[in-house]
Amino acid sequence: MIALIQRVAEARVDVDGQTIGRIGPGLLALIGVQRGDGEAQTRRLLDRLLGYRVFGDADGKMNLSLTQTGGGLLLVSQFTLAADTRSGMRPGFSTAAAPGDGEHWFNRLVELAKEHHSPVEIGRFGAHMKVSLVNDGPVTFWLETNNNA
Repeated sequence: MIALIQRVAEARVDVDGQTIGRIGPGLLALIGVQRGDGEAQTRRLLDRLLGYRVFGDADGKMNLSLTQTGGGLLLVSQFTLAADTRSGMRPGFSTAAAPGDGEHWFNRLVELAKEHHSPVEIGRFGAHMKVSLVNDGPVTFWLETNNNA
């Protein structure tokens, strides 16, 4: 499972002109599900999303996690993160989970996130979304769990 996380001052996701998810300060996490991902990868990614220290402490050092700051978490599915881009001029998607599996594990991540953190907002799986954000820093990281979690 893959997450491209961005520390944001604010972020939102719109579908068909309607805002369906919005957060203030926190993390925007674009989520890609890969073939073979399961419960272990989902739980490990959530641990990293909530515990990754990307927020400034009193000295301005990145020592605080989302859990510690109480910021928002906006989860947006993005299967293109799982693309194989190693060769050619067109991405391949053989490494991405099948749509049904991707939706299942994305929804499981959302379920677990809502059990362990608030606020959690989401995009709409499979929809054409417009994601807007104000990146704070900018601070952007790539997190990945492998099949060994």
